[in-house]
Amino acid sequence: MSENYYVLLAGGVGAAKFIEGLAQIIKPELLKIIVNTGDDIELFGLKICPDLDIITYTLANLVDKEKGWGFVDETFNCLSVLKNYYDTGWFNAGDKDLATHIYRTDLFKQGFKKAEITNLICQNLGVKSHLIPMSNETVETFITTPLQSMHFEEYFIKHQCKPEILKIEFKGIEKAMPVNNVLKYIKRARKVIICPSNPIVSIGTILQVEGIKDALSKAKDKVFAISPIIEGATVKGPADKMMKCYGLEVSCIGIASFYKEFLGNFIIDNNDCEFKPKIEELGIKTYCYDTLMINPKKKIDLAKYIINL
Repeated sequence: MSENYYVLLAGGVGAAKFIEGLAQIIKPELLKIIVNTGDDIELFGLKICPDLDIITYTLANLVDKEKGWGFVDETFNCLSVLKNYYDTGWFNAGDKDLATHIYRTDLFKQGFKKAEITNLICQNLGVKSHLIPMSNETVETFITTPLQSMHFEEYFIKHQCKPEILKIEFKGIEKAMPVNNVLKYIKRARKVIICPSNPIVSIGTILQVEGIKDALSKAKDKVFAISPIIEGATVKGPADKMMKCYGLEVSCIGIASFYKEFLGNFIIDNNDCEFKPKIEELGIKTYCYDTLMINPKKKIDLAKYIINL
């Protein structure tokens, strides 16, 4: 029997945009958001969870909406000094953002788990939705390029996703377990929505947590996904390069084939509607809509469309 809440799988700016729209049309308390933590990194001795922070700051109405991450009206005084001591000054940690990382690291040292820490951060920032890290265990994504292997954040920020990708590795994923009740939430949710996030390093990591993919497969009819690929291109980030590394076609068809084991419903952009019949051959109900969330109204319109399907 379904309950009156929604489960989302999320990571990054695209997910945050959609969630921002969704939280305008239904009570934020009804959102249980499973967030990718495969991008997590330790820098300056601090535990940093980029995707959790992006979504937390967005729901707290604190995010820099122009950039899509970090705090609005941010300063970088601490980072300017840290660059004298570390060669990791490429990570754009602002002064307000560092406060979150300091608080999180302090709680880790006190013995709190990642899910507990996430709840405390959300409470302190006034976030009413239930943000759930994909696991309490540490998972870190590493990208192998022709030059070297590096953390995903270094590839993404320092190298701006330019080097060729030879291999993607999720270190620690074999030990990652779902946080308490997550599998039950998926089973009982009114709908499960896979946000328009990178399928490989945002959603793909969550899917590799033990039991998640199986739970989604059993709930297939109520699993909805929004394609992050429009007209064969990513809206933001290196999903195209990563899909090629996995041998996937860079299109909404490639996304559908990657998710087909557990995906019952798929929302693609109007500009890709010609691919609808081919996706439906995979046994996935397919809908066409304007999925490019370029302003607040479009975020809300897309959220309304999916909720009403």
